[in-house]
Amino acid sequence: MIHIYYGDGKGKTTAAAGLAARAAGNNMHVMFVQFLKTEDSGERLSLERLETVTLTPCPRELKFTFDMDEHEKQQAVTMFRGIFERSVSAALSQRYDMIVLDEIFDAVNEGMLSESEVFEFITNAPDGIEIVMTGHNPPERFIEAADYVTEFKKVKHPFDRGIGGRKGVEF
Repeated sequence: MIHIYYGDGKGKTTAAAGLAARAAGNNMHVMFVQFLKTEDSGERLSLERLETVTLTPCPRELKFTFDMDEHEKQQAVTMFRGIFERSVSAALSQRYDMIVLDEIFDAVNEGMLSESEVFEFITNAPDGIEIVMTGHNPPERFIEAADYVTEFKKVKHPFDRGIGGRKGVEF
């Protein structure tokens, strides 16, 4: 089935990581793929300890897309397309029960991944694989294709007061 966690509220990645941990606790094999994130996010440090979870590589450092110049954006496009293509290939050739595509909608919305290629993968994925996607503003056809859709709505957040992300809480 297809799961979507989206919106401007906090907790999308945490929900996806929790679902991955639950699956691993039931001896399911999970591929956890992250876009627009770095290697040092807290969920990665937890998930890497789980035997049946495979984490795809992330860059050690990465600017926010709005801070990137055109050359840096093009490098990010090349990197994230490669991560997506290798992940799809692994999901199709190996036996995974779940694949998490964290921040996939942001990568699509930023033009770093092809919406049609991502949609083709999720709608033609092998039977029995759970596909979990997170991010902001999913295209409508993804919502229509999904079995589970949860919107995270921000009501209040410290960032609104100029307080940056805190290790262990926001990342």
